[in-house]
Amino acid sequence: METKKYSSYAEIERDLEILKIEKEIHYQKIVLSIEKTKESIVPSKSISFVADVYDKVFSGTYGTILKILIPYAINWFINRKRGD
Repeated sequence: METKKYSSYAEIERDLEILKIEKEIHYQKIVLSIEKTKESIVPSKSISFVADVYDKVFSGTYGTILKILIPYAINWFINRKRGD
């Protein structure tokens, strides 16, 4: 990059203002990119869908039976003997 020669302080000030605005634009692009990444990692619709499915599965008699059986199944899986 070639060194620019200035003939007045006004030119220097103008270029500094341009650089300041470009810096702010790049900063805002980074902030927007971070926000989009957050939204894609934790989509609120998916969480509400999972919560709705959980409520439907674990409600009523079937849900009560599952709530009782799941801890027993987990304990059995953890404590089972491993074959050699």
